[in-house]
Order: sequence, then C-alpha cells, then structure tokens
Amino acid sequence: MNLNQIQNVYFIGIGGIGMSALARYFKFIGKNVAGYDKTPTHLTEELEQEGIEIHFEDNLALIGQDYLNKENTLVVITPAVPKQHTEWNYFLDNGFVVKKRAEVLGIITKDTFCFAVAGTHGKTTTSSILGHILYESGADVTSFLGGIVENYNSNLIGNGKTVTVVEADEFDRSFLHLHPNIACVTSMDADHLDIYGDKSSIEASFIEFANKVEDKTKLFVVNGLPIDAITVGINDDSKFVAKNIRIEDGWYVFDVETPTETITNLKFGLPGRHNLTNALLALAMARTFGTPTDAIAKALLSFRGVRRRFSFQIRKPEFVYIDDYAHHPTEINAVHQAVRELYPGKKVLAVFQPHLFSRTRDFADDFAKSLSQFDEVFLMEIYPARELPMEGITSSWLLDKIENDNKRLVQKEELISLMQASDAPIVVTIGAGDVGEMVPEIKKALEK
Repeated sequence: MNLNQIQNVYFIGIGGIGMSALARYFKFIGKNVAGYDKTPTHLTEELEQEGIEIHFEDNLALIGQDYLNKENTLVVITPAVPKQHTEWNYFLDNGFVVKKRAEVLGIITKDTFCFAVAGTHGKTTTSSILGHILYESGADVTSFLGGIVENYNSNLIGNGKTVTVVEADEFDRSFLHLHPNIACVTSMDADHLDIYGDKSSIEASFIEFANKVEDKTKLFVVNGLPIDAITVGINDDSKFVAKNIRIEDGWYVFDVETPTETITNLKFGLPGRHNLTNALLALAMARTFGTPTDAIAKALLSFRGVRRRFSFQIRKPEFVYIDDYAHHPTEINAVHQAVRELYPGKKVLAVFQPHLFSRTRDFADDFAKSLSQFDEVFLMEIYPARELPMEGITSSWLLDKIENDNKRLVQKEELISLMQASDAPIVVTIGAGDVGEMVPEIKKALEK
C-alpha cells in the first residue's frame, strides 16, 4: 500500500505504547489521526493534548465521518483488541485497509535504513538508548519506541526520513514484518507461551528474525544466545566487551573493547548490569553504523532513561521509591540485582502486580523464586489485560509459592496505606498492568 494516498489513520487501541508512537508519527507527517481505546490513561491524555481525538466506547457513531471513507483511510489495530470488537468488525466487513501495528511499521521502515532491536527483555531501553545516540549525533532518524523516553517525554524520537529505529516485537511473530539493516537480539527467554507453546518455538522465531539480516557483521547478540552474530558482553570473550567496570557517585564508569579500538571511561547513569548490556548493544550498533565515538560517549552520559524502567520516583538519602515495568521473572531478577547493587544491606519492599493469567501460570515457580529475594512482598491481584480468568490461577495461589515470611496479598484500594505503613527505606513497584497508572498517586502519598 502507498501511505502517500492515505489521508486518515484510525487506531483501535490507540493508547497502547507502540500504537501511540505510530499515532504521533502520522500526526506529525500531516495525516488526520483519531482512535479508540478501552480506558483513559496518562498516555491518551497526552495524545488528546496533541490534537488527536480519542473515544472510549466501542461505538460506530463516535467515529468521525472522515474516517468512514475507505478510499483514503488506514485502520491500525493492536493484537490486544478482542475479535468481537464492533468497530474492528465494521472496518473488516466494509473492505477498509486494516493492518496490525507491526505491518504498518514494516511498510514505514521498508524504504529506510532500519535498526531493529529484538528480545524478550531489554528492547525498549536498548532501542531508546540507540535512538538517543543517533538523534544526538545528527542522524536523519525517527525512532518508534515502546516506552516514554525521559529526555523527550515521548515514545517517538526525531523526524528523520532515511533512518529508523524500531522495537522488533516477538509477540504474535510481529517482528517478521520488518526489514532490518542492522539488528540485535537482547534475550530469548521463554515468554508468550500462549502464542508459541514452548521455548524452542520462540527460539526458532528469533532465528528466523535474525536471518532477515543478510550481513552478519551487522547482527549483534548478547553472548551465549544460539545465534551466529557479533557478540556483546560484560567481562567475557565478546567482540564488544565492557571491562574495568566501577560505580562512581551512582554512575557506571567503564571501558569498552571493540574489534578495532578501546574506548575508555564511558559514563552511564542507568543502574543494573542488564542496562549496561543494553547500552553496550546500542553502542555496538551505532559504532558499526559509523557514529563517532565521542558522540556515543556524550549521548550515553546524557541519557536519562525510560519511564517505568527502573524509574526513580523519590530519591532521598533516607528513602527511595523506584517504579519498573518488569513482568517476567528474568526482569524481576534484574530489578533485584540493581537495587542490591545500589543499596546493599537495606530493606527492600517489592510491590508486584502479575500481568496475564497465562504468564502467571507458565512462570509461577520462577515468579515465586524472584520475589522471594526481596525483604518484604506485597502481591496484587493478576491484571488480566487481554485474557479471561483461568480456574485456579490466582494471586493467592502464587503467594503460597513465595518463600518469604514477610509477604501478603494486597487489594488495590488498600495498597497505598499499607505502603505508607511499611518501614522499608527502599520501595519498588513492579508490573506491566495498571499499577503504572497509580504511580503518581503512590509517589504523592510516600513523599508525605
């Protein structure tokens, strides 16, 4: 399809983090943009402030007349929308062009030099660091991101026409629509087993994605992954390796050995070894593209992080509140490692909201093990997202598996008062559900 012939773009599920980046892009290039979402959020409020019309009822009468002209309207849907959605079915039944978000990204990036960041964890942070490096170095880039980058207060960086940065999402095998010139794979843990069935199917899909990069010198993986590519790692035998790592005033300071040079005394402000690896992947991709070393160093120093990725809400000597999007045991382990590295010996309260019944079922033992590491655990009810409840899969069931005497099941309406009553000087909220919407309210209460 030719996007130049499209005048109107209508989004079903416009409040999703990836969908909203596309909405902002189309608005920026002069298209009429509107959409539907199930509930208002901070993100939909921001989109409305930017001039995008949004409604929150599945009702054909609320769709603007312009968007009912199928000759010049593109409809973009998210996989999270239920099949019985009235608006979606109207567009399908009446012959509109209806595309998934990943398909649209594929069309946009096909004629650009495309950087694609894949992985079950680390996609958003790695692609955000890379987008920041390229933009700050003057590249003609647009980056479509799965998180709000603090430096830009947006999930869209830049307005370039020739270079794109995208997150290559493995959900629903979406990343196979992309046309990457340079790519990386951050991780290949089992996830989305409701789609894939088992870990070997996930790995096969990542290998299929990796094979889309013909020049293997432009494909990067974290050391240890079963993909033939340039390796990236920390204190190991990787082609791009971080060494001489130390923490100074809360910053990582480190050196990087590449196949052609040694870069010394790089500074990076995001805590956790996983974030150091993310920065290293972004560095390797940018350096291979030809970005100067000094521009990379300057951008790493100025990168402020991604909203809900180890995001400091309160950072005082006597009390710290951190919020993180982690929704998989591996990600919770990474949060734990970073907290212990920064605040050794201090009591840590973890508030966790499980995301999806299927993910809770598939990784219950691993979730329990990850959460048991914290000193105190508040477990919220499972956030269903696109799923219906599953018999026997409850937060009470998960709580029983957690080996920690200082644990309890917490309802949303009592969460803040219980957090205020805790004596932990370090508090972390974790999860991909609507706990993120509560963060401003939690912050306000804990600051008192």
